[in-house]
Amino acid sequence: MKVHPTAVVERGAELGQDVEIGPYAIVGPHVVLGNGCRLHHHAIVEGYTTLGEGCEVFPQAVLGTPPQDVKYRGERTTLEIGHHNIFREMVTAHPGTGNGGGVTRIGDHNLFLIGVHIAHDCIVGSRCVLANYVQLAGHIHVEDHVNMGGHSAVHHFVTIGKHAFIGGMTRVAADVPPFVIVVAARGTRSEVRMINGVGLQRSGYREEDIAALKDAFMKIFSRRARMSGVPMRDRVEAVLARQPLNPHVQYLCESLMRSFAHGRNGRYLESLRADPVHRNSWKLSERYTLTVNVMGRGTVERRTENGTAEQDAVQLTAVADPGWAFHCWNGGLTGPANPQRVVLNRNVSVDAMFVRRTRSA
Repeated sequence: MKVHPTAVVERGAELGQDVEIGPYAIVGPHVVLGNGCRLHHHAIVEGYTTLGEGCEVFPQAVLGTPPQDVKYRGERTTLEIGHHNIFREMVTAHPGTGNGGGVTRIGDHNLFLIGVHIAHDCIVGSRCVLANYVQLAGHIHVEDHVNMGGHSAVHHFVTIGKHAFIGGMTRVAADVPPFVIVVAARGTRSEVRMINGVGLQRSGYREEDIAALKDAFMKIFSRRARMSGVPMRDRVEAVLARQPLNPHVQYLCESLMRSFAHGRNGRYLESLRADPVHRNSWKLSERYTLTVNVMGRGTVERRTENGTAEQDAVQLTAVADPGWAFHCWNGGLTGPANPQRVVLNRNVSVDAMFVRRTRSA
């Protein structure tokens, strides 16, 4: 272990084997540094922050200071960082908030270049590269093997699918499907340009899998598909209906359908946010919450029934849109019966599944 005499390592910090801490670096009392971590001069790690093995923090990077959220009230939250991550100069990463789950989590083997910001309650996967000054707002989920160009900025509650490539200077305001390249378009818009074929090749994907993804792209995103007049949801459903279906194409389509079914303003995670005004849920008492998610096209009506002192009861009725039919309940309810009664003796999440009617129906 090498700790420079000008470094400040507060009592209570846990340092693994072969840790190096440079001049004027600061390590807070609740920090855990795994084996082989290296903090360069003037690096700061505070709060309830854990770094896995082999992480490297460059000068002026700041990890674990309180989140920039007006709802944060000093509650104990954490920043959990995996193994072999590199944080270059002036990178900032904040812990979670009580309102958002309490944890910001970063996977393994990621590279964060100069000036990257990772806000509260974000989840970043593994083997991602975020170039200079990429800005992640709160509650963002970045899946594995994502590559983001410099100065790109991401709206809160956005999900970026695995193996996506975000071009530099791109404003990302809605969920990004996996396997695609997204670039800045006119004005503040961004657009899906193509399948990230080069990135997939470098990651070892088979040529037939890449070809299947490119074929699905043409059926969903191409200019001809857009000019066909068929809504994108229907184009995705048509691809999903083909059998046999490549598993990577299925993952792409299911990611899109999740945003269609649950998303608010194109962001799936918006439907899960804890702010009551934005929730697709009902707080029926001070005790329990009922959350209803709609898959397909329809609505769910509720009617409160008489409960007991220990639990509430609600009758749910699924109402399909024209051309659609109710299929079944999943989650806290199961089966095709409609309406159904749900008893709330805990927080409950229910999925209402709707399917398109066949022509003969």
